[in-house]
Amino acid sequence: MFQLRWVWTRMAGCHRRYVFALFSTAALAVLALGNSMITARIMDTVFYPLQESGTVTPEVMHQLIVLVAVLVGFVLFRTGFGYLQIMMYETCSQKLIYELRRDLYKNMQEQDQAFYGAYRTGDLMTRLTGDMDMIRHAVCWVIRQLISCTVLFFTTAITFLVTDWQFALTMLAVTPFIFFLTYMFSKRVRPLYVDVREKLSSLNTAAQENIAGNRVVKAFAREDYEIERFDEKNQAYREANKTSSLLWLKFSPYIETLSQSLSIAVLLVGGIFLINGRITIGTFTMFNGLTWTLSDPMRMLGMHLNDLQRFFASSSKIIELYYAKSTVVSRPDAVKSKGRIKGEIQFKSAGLRLHGTEVLEDIDLTVNPGETVAIMGPTGAGKTSLISLIPRFTDVTKGEVDIDGVPVRRYDLKSLRSAIGIATQDVFLFSDSVDGNIAYGDSDMSEEEVKRFAKMADVDFAEKLSEGFDTVIGERGTGLSGGQKQRIALARALAVKPSILILDDTTSAVDLETEKYIQEQLANLDFPCTKIIVAQRISTTKRADKIVVIENGRITDVGTHQELSQKPGYYREVFLLQNGQDENMKVSVKEVG
Repeated sequence: MFQLRWVWTRMAGCHRRYVFALFSTAALAVLALGNSMITARIMDTVFYPLQESGTVTPEVMHQLIVLVAVLVGFVLFRTGFGYLQIMMYETCSQKLIYELRRDLYKNMQEQDQAFYGAYRTGDLMTRLTGDMDMIRHAVCWVIRQLISCTVLFFTTAITFLVTDWQFALTMLAVTPFIFFLTYMFSKRVRPLYVDVREKLSSLNTAAQENIAGNRVVKAFAREDYEIERFDEKNQAYREANKTSSLLWLKFSPYIETLSQSLSIAVLLVGGIFLINGRITIGTFTMFNGLTWTLSDPMRMLGMHLNDLQRFFASSSKIIELYYAKSTVVSRPDAVKSKGRIKGEIQFKSAGLRLHGTEVLEDIDLTVNPGETVAIMGPTGAGKTSLISLIPRFTDVTKGEVDIDGVPVRRYDLKSLRSAIGIATQDVFLFSDSVDGNIAYGDSDMSEEEVKRFAKMADVDFAEKLSEGFDTVIGERGTGLSGGQKQRIALARALAVKPSILILDDTTSAVDLETEKYIQEQLANLDFPCTKIIVAQRISTTKRADKIVVIENGRITDVGTHQELSQKPGYYREVFLLQNGQDENMKVSVKEVG
């Protein structure tokens, strides 16, 4: 029941309307008896006396017209009241889902990298779509029907008992058996719906991964494998649904049979009572006409409890996501930078531990304002982890990282990150125009500014596209080469005029001529900027003011290109390798000389 209480608290602002809708449902359930009761009145006061006397008097006709008019008015009133009730439910449920989805999305935006490592994309999409719709369905339909069925059943039972208790007891005798079967079904079906929910999440994840990695699938001609893999997930989802549905089918025949037995009880017992003169034709008509108000609630109760169990499974997933907390947050007393950040960066004995492994250890490094620092090291050495500490994508587990003498943990996150421009090695472009992607950090940027930054990053190919800078590129930049995507990402990072520019292998896919042009542009920016460049090309690092070599999570060398190229170590090995030379060969040549 916690899920219901939680949803109720999220409906703040709609409580009065929703309570009104709930009471309206109860009132309409009571009014559902009105048609049969008015009809019974007509039978007893009009048709039965008419049959006895055989003459039609003006009084009888008048009474018939009045009662029929009351019946028509009653039906119209119930219809209008029912429409108002449905509008209340729809308004409240749609407002709830809108605000809940907005809050969930906002919370997801504030999560750190650990969150997205723990949750699959397909699962998150299922929570924002299918699970949300299940909550709306429960608030708008399931709860309404449960109240309607409950009130309708008990109102009818009381009416029957007051009218003729013996007749009523013969009809109510089967209800304990129906409720017992419904309870047993509800108890057994809940874990099955949790499993259905997990299978759907797994299916959506498989589909999302396949769509996102479609080019890789085609490159390895693995379409058949992916189809088979998707079929396995689809089959598992199908089997889970079938299992939950078959459970209902095991119970429904018994519930349906017991519910329909009420009609037999009315005809048999009611017929005997009518023949013996115990009840009037009007009473018999009322009991017969209201049989559905007992049978339908009992038959439908199982289906509504079925949906309620789905609601519990889905809402649990929503609640889990709603209360997920990021470990990287702004402090209450966070510092908001006044003016432009200078760009001085200091790592003070910084260390980072991820998933039980020491990724970085004892990092001591100072980057002066306006300085260009290149970071080099073997794959997996911790280069990307190091630069992720600057914008606080992750936080150090020991030591400290300062910007302009202030620990990054003390900065307001939005203020900190707005001063940093980043182009990551895994380039992500939105399904938007080239212009829109470059101006992503500042949607008010003029077209002239966009083209200026595009020129800095050598995005000249944009002019040759079908609609120039207004050409909409596919999701993740589909249709563009790796180098073209990197250049757009670089232009996007430059467009915010950052105080600190971080480039993570951003020019690895461009040719040497383009790389040289970009380096010249970066060296002559018209705004002060500290540049951190992660690269493996000597042609990229040699112009840096300082080169930092990282191996196994530690800084092993710091110096200029001239210094490190003459000093034994990783940098020199890479330098010789990229220049087609070998250390042993150079030593041998010196010995011969």
